Amino acid sequence: MFTPHTKQDEKEMLNAVGVSSIKELLANIPAELLYPKYNLPAALTEQNLTAHLHALAAKNKPLKNFIGAGVYEHFIPAAVPALSGRGEFLTAYTPYQAEASQGTLQTIYEFQSCMCALLEMDVATASHYDGATAMAEAVLAAVRVTGRSEVIISTLLHPHYKEVLKTYTRHQGISIQEARVQVDGTLSVPALQEQVSDKTACFVLAQPNFLGNLEDAQQLSSVVHTVGALLVAVVNPLSLGVLQAPGAYGADFVAAEGQVLGNPMSFGGPGLGILAAKKAYMRQLPGRMVGVAKDKNDERAFVLTLQAREQHIRREKAASNICSNEALCALNAVIYLTLLGPQGLKEVAQLNVERAHQLADLINGVEGFRAGTGAPFFNEFVVTCPVAAKQVIERLETQGIAAGYDLGTICPQLTNCLLVCVTEMRTEEDLQAYANALKGI
Repeated sequence: MFTPHTKQDEKEMLNAVGVSSIKELLANIPAELLYPKYNLPAALTEQNLTAHLHALAAKNKPLKNFIGAGVYEHFIPAAVPALSGRGEFLTAYTPYQAEASQGTLQTIYEFQSCMCALLEMDVATASHYDGATAMAEAVLAAVRVTGRSEVIISTLLHPHYKEVLKTYTRHQGISIQEARVQVDGTLSVPALQEQVSDKTACFVLAQPNFLGNLEDAQQLSSVVHTVGALLVAVVNPLSLGVLQAPGAYGADFVAAEGQVLGNPMSFGGPGLGILAAKKAYMRQLPGRMVGVAKDKNDERAFVLTLQAREQHIRREKAASNICSNEALCALNAVIYLTLLGPQGLKEVAQLNVERAHQLADLINGVEGFRAGTGAPFFNEFVVTCPVAAKQVIERLETQGIAAGYDLGTICPQLTNCLLVCVTEMRTEEDLQAYANALKGI
C-alpha cells in the first residue's frame, strides 16, 4: 500500500491522540488478527512481475461459453470501448453541478431517449446499479402509487432479483407472493386471475423468464389491470429486437439489465439498471432525469429536470436513497444501440433465436437428453439430462465447453437440469461440438 506519511507525520498524529505507537493505538484488537504471518516471496522488479503475471494468465482455460442466467456474452463492436474510453467520458463523475457538465448530461439524455424508444415507454431515468435494483425501485414506486401493500411476483423471476426485492421490502410492511407455474415452465393465467385482488399493488413479470421461456404478456397484463394493480415488466432489452415491447402490452413500469447492450461480462459486473415508466408515474421514479431547455442565448441546453433523491429534497419525500447512475455503462449502451440501429438490433436478436433453437434441435437428437420445456423461448432454454447436471458440466469442461448453469443449485428438484444459453458469439461449429460432447453420457 502507498502511504505518504513520514515518521514525523506519524509521531505527530500519535501524540495528538495520546498514544506512543501504532501498536498501543490498536491494543484492543487481537494480535493474531493484526499481525498474521504471511509467507510472501521477495519483491520483484516491474519487468519480472509482468512476466510472472503473464505466466499465471497463461494457466487460464478458455471455454466456449453457453452460460447465461443473468449475465450474457455478446459481441461488442470495437467502437464502443474506443469511444466510451475517451478521457472526457471515462473520468467524468455524476453531474452535481449539472449545467457545467453538458457532455455528461447529453449522453444521459440520449440514453433515456434510446430506452424510451426501445421499451415504448414515456420516461426513463438516468440508469441504476443493475436490473435487480431497478426492479425493486419499480415495485416500491408501484406500492406508493396504489397505496396497496401486496406484491405478486413471477415464480420464474431471476432468484437474485427475488433476494434483492426481499431486502428492499423487508421492513416496509410489504407482503410478497409468488404466482403459480405450469408444467411447461410458464405462468398460469387462470391461477394469477384467482390470486390478484384489490389489495394487489403490482405484479412483476419476467419476460423472458429465468428458464428462458416466453410468457403470454398481453394476457397477464390484462389480468393485472382488471383489479387496478400495476404491471412491472422485467425484460431482456436485446430480445426486443424480435419481441413485443413492454409498453405495447401495457407495462406501467419496466426494469431491465442493460449489460447485454455493449457491456462486457467482467466477472459479473458492473451492471446497468434500466428503469422506465408511464408519464403519469414520472415523479415516483428515483434518481435523475435529464431534459432539454433553452439557455439565455436561445441555444439548446441539457438540464436536470427531475431529481427525486434524498440529497436534493427532504429525506422523507425522496423516492429512494440509492440513486447513483451507471453513466459509463449507460454510455456503452447508447453507442452500441446507435451503431446497430433498429435493423441491426433485430438481426442480432434473430441470430440469438436461430442459434439457440438450432442447438436445442441438436441436443434433442442425442439419446437421453431433452431440450426445452414445450414453451417458446428466446436464447436460453432448459436441458433435462440423464445424469446430474453437475456431471455434464464437468464432462464438457474437459472438452473446452462451459455447458450451462446448474439449476440444481437453486432448486434440488432440478438436479438433472441445465440452463443453456446461446448468443450470436457461438458458431455452428460450436453448436455441433456441444451436441457431440453430450454423446455417450
